[in-house]
Amino acid sequence: MTRSPKQENQQDDPILEEEEDYFDYYFDRPGSEPGTLNIDPDALPTQIVLIDYNSDRATRRTDISPQECIPYLDTESVSWFDVQGLGTENILQQVGQICQLHPLVLEDVVNVPQRPKMEDYKEQLLIIVQMVLPNPGKEGFFNEQVGFVLGQHYLITFQEEPTRDCFEPVRSRIRSNTGKVCQLGADYLAYLLLDAVIDNFFPVLEDYGERIDILEDEVLKNPQRAILEDIYDVRRELLALRRAIWPLRSTINALIREDTSLISPEVQVYFRDCYDHIIQLLDIVETYRELSSSLMDVYMSAVNNKVNEVVNLLTIISTIFIPLTFIVGVYGMNFKVMPELDWKWGYATIWGIMILIAIALIIFFWRRGWFDGFYFIRKEKKR
Repeated sequence: MTRSPKQENQQDDPILEEEEDYFDYYFDRPGSEPGTLNIDPDALPTQIVLIDYNSDRATRRTDISPQECIPYLDTESVSWFDVQGLGTENILQQVGQICQLHPLVLEDVVNVPQRPKMEDYKEQLLIIVQMVLPNPGKEGFFNEQVGFVLGQHYLITFQEEPTRDCFEPVRSRIRSNTGKVCQLGADYLAYLLLDAVIDNFFPVLEDYGERIDILEDEVLKNPQRAILEDIYDVRRELLALRRAIWPLRSTINALIREDTSLISPEVQVYFRDCYDHIIQLLDIVETYRELSSSLMDVYMSAVNNKVNEVVNLLTIISTIFIPLTFIVGVYGMNFKVMPELDWKWGYATIWGIMILIAIALIIFFWRRGWFDGFYFIRKEKKR
């Protein structure tokens, strides 16, 4: 994911970089000209992958030049220009000129990340979304921005990473000519890609549900500082997901209600299904956020219970040693006349009395239930 100017200032500070949010939205430098492209030095080189198809055939071309895209812009077939990588400004500028993209459109798709949104430019529709993918073998998720520019017979997508996305099922449908994708227009292709982005939030959130269940068990068994840090990480990441999903609801709602010739009434119905999925995602995110917040309360309660157990244990020990200390104190006084000191069995008798007192107090506390709250006793009972 490319960095905003604020992120560039933070990249030398490991503490700030570690606390950075997943979606730290880009902002323009004060006084910069609208439409200025900020190319990240770490961004991958730009290449264009073309998929042109109709009901009879599908053609795929990789790493084509912007000039080779010109013949496909006015054909009756559907052309999908997948611009992968945002690191070559020259190619991006050429794509903007050839496809007649508004300078603000090119700025939004190149200067990432932007807030999810939809903009109507009459001849073109701009859609910005955040795509998330599970991180295999790691906690958290991988995210990148995807920009859609919908034209009459074409769709342009701008991706930061060419190596991973969630669009392969759509490419497979086009290759095998299954479903309605090859019978309908570019607006249906845009729906399929948006639906893939939205549906990909579900496996990511499923991972968070499992993490919350594990954290709940760990908090109840043995609350530690590391668990508290994990809870904070989960809350922060869920907040980042919410920031990606919440504005997406308004974006899809605008596509449903927008009166534009670029989206047919037949395809607008499908966008309602996307809207329903987003509502489900928001419900799941809010539920998990409440669960993670309640985990904080459970953690604090568990820590307080643990402290109370220690206090109770120290209280019992102190109570047992009070009479023993009294006896030792009495016979530690420097009086000359103390008959027990000259008694042959005096030492053994005092030890016996002190042991009996200690055992009697332990039995007394045990019957009163003072030991029932201790963790190690609860553990033995469970076994």
